[in-house]
Order: sequence, then C-alpha cells, then structure tokens
Amino acid sequence: MMNRRVIVKERPQGIPLAEHFELDSAPLPALAEGQILIRNHYLSVDPAMRGWLADAQSYGARIEIGDVMRAFAVGEVIDSRNHAFAPGDRVMGLFGWQEHAVVDPGSVLLRISDHDFPMSLSLGVLGLNGVTAYFGLMDVCAPKAGETVVVSTAAGAVGSCVGQMARILGCRVVGIAGGPEKRRLCIDEFGYDEVLDYKHEADLEAAIARACPNGVDVYFDNTAGPISDAVIRHISVGARIAVCGTASISSWDPWPSGPRYERQLLVKRATVRGFIALDYVDRYPEGVAQLGRWIKEGRLHYREEILEGIEQAPAAISRLYSGENQGKLLIRLPASKG
Repeated sequence: MMNRRVIVKERPQGIPLAEHFELDSAPLPALAEGQILIRNHYLSVDPAMRGWLADAQSYGARIEIGDVMRAFAVGEVIDSRNHAFAPGDRVMGLFGWQEHAVVDPGSVLLRISDHDFPMSLSLGVLGLNGVTAYFGLMDVCAPKAGETVVVSTAAGAVGSCVGQMARILGCRVVGIAGGPEKRRLCIDEFGYDEVLDYKHEADLEAAIARACPNGVDVYFDNTAGPISDAVIRHISVGARIAVCGTASISSWDPWPSGPRYERQLLVKRATVRGFIALDYVDRYPEGVAQLGRWIKEGRLHYREEILEGIEQAPAAISRLYSGENQGKLLIRLPASKG
C-alpha cells in the first residue's frame, strides 16, 4: 500500500509556508509486533506546529528535515498486531500529516468510544483544543463564579471553549479578538459578555480598563506580546494567568523583549503558569466526558473549518496566523482506495 505524506523540505524562519513542505508517496512499512495501522480521516492544523518546526527549544522534539510533518490526527484502525486494538477502533493521536500511519500504542492519545459526535470533533472541541481549554481553565486558573475572565484569541478553537466554560461557571467573560467578524462570532455564538477588537482599538489598555473595572481575576493567554502586556497591567489581587500560547512572538532569536512583569506579579500576588494539554493525557477521558455533556446540553458550541485533501496541508499553518480561518482548522482525507 502506498502512503501519501507531507514531508518537511526546509526549516522555516518564522511562520511555516507551503514552500517549506512537499508531498510524496512511499510504501507503508510492515506492521511489527505490537503496532497498529491507522487510516487517518482528519488531520489537525495547530499553532504548536510552528514551535515544533523552529530551530529553538520547545516542549517537543524538533522535527527534522525529511520527516513526516508531526500532527494530531483522528482515524480508524484497519490492521493490528496489538491485542488492545482491533480493526474498526477509532483513535486520536500523533499520527502525522499522512493518509496512513503505522504506530506504536504510545502514539494513541484517545480512544473514541462515543460515536454520537462527528469524528472531526476529536481533534477540536472533544480533542486537544477542548482538553487544553478544560484543564487550562479548570486546573490552572480555577475560576470562581462572579470573577472576571479575559481570553485572548477569543474566537479560536481553544479560546472559544475557554470563554464558554467560564460563562457556564458563572464568570463575567471578556474576549480579545481580531476583526469585527470574530468579535461578532464571540458575542453571538460563544456568549462573551464583551469583546475587544485589538485591531481597531486605538488604546487597548484603556479598553481593557473600561471592560474590566474591577480588574482581571483570570487571564487565559494565547498570544503573549503586546496584548498580554496590556492585560497584565489590570490584573487583580490573587489573579491567575495561564500561558497556553505565544502566537504574537515571531522568533526566539533574538530573545523577545517587553515589559517586565515581576513588580506587578508581586504587588498583586498573582500566579503565572505555563501548561500544555499533553500534561493531562491520563485525564483526557474526564475532560472529554464533561465537554461532551455540555455539547449535548446545548451549552457548548463550536466552529470547524475543513479543507479537502492532503494537498491543502502545506499552506494550512499560515492560515492560523493570517486570521483567515474561523474555528478549528482541519483537513479531511478522502476514503482510502487500498
């Protein structure tokens, strides 16, 4: 069986573009004892891919030139030499940007038992994005009813979940998003109390002060950079800050500079904690179960943008940084022919 794949052709300096990848086709290796063969149905496109490709320290091993592009994917087991998996099982994990994947069981992050939902959701609101939002908000931030929660990239796949969960918990939720359409989406579909359009605010810090007159109790940070500089000036005593992403930082060489937070953190006795969803792998079923209940109750909404075919993958990451996409960005693969 031939397998179409997206290979890393050269290392990007900044945002990965189509020119940094190439499509190829190669024979699938034979299954070794303990391995499984997966036909991928959907491939994920995530901001983390930029860090994985960078020539800098990250939380995952660096992807090398000639490697299949690392990616989360969801698919179906079609062959197995592992007693714990059988053909027909649905699984999500690090299977890469490819039509098929031969993997060890450790690459599987989630077994999908609830077939009431579309399989694609296991890469979004019921997958890495949802559990990132769930554990980042619930564990790292621990919001209380009545507190003010601020979320950057409020319309994104993670941010939109955070905002809705904070509302479910009884918090007042202020989003920060780019452009009038994303602002409208946050208010009309995701239920934010107020949303600031950072692209059109003449003074974002002043806008945050108006939107959060009693201060910011929880800040879910997906951007770092100038947006976070403005938010942190308005944190309240005992504030909790979850660092989930650094989308506004274009490079770590030279080391990015900006305001120094130490005095503000000291005076406000605030807590800043970085985290990634992979810290919570053992608890994924807990998070997915609760997220699924909220969806069935009509309390948690989501958006997906689906590109058709693996040919769309090389240019997909740049869409996340241009602001083109709305909702979780996915690539749907056609039915296997072999």
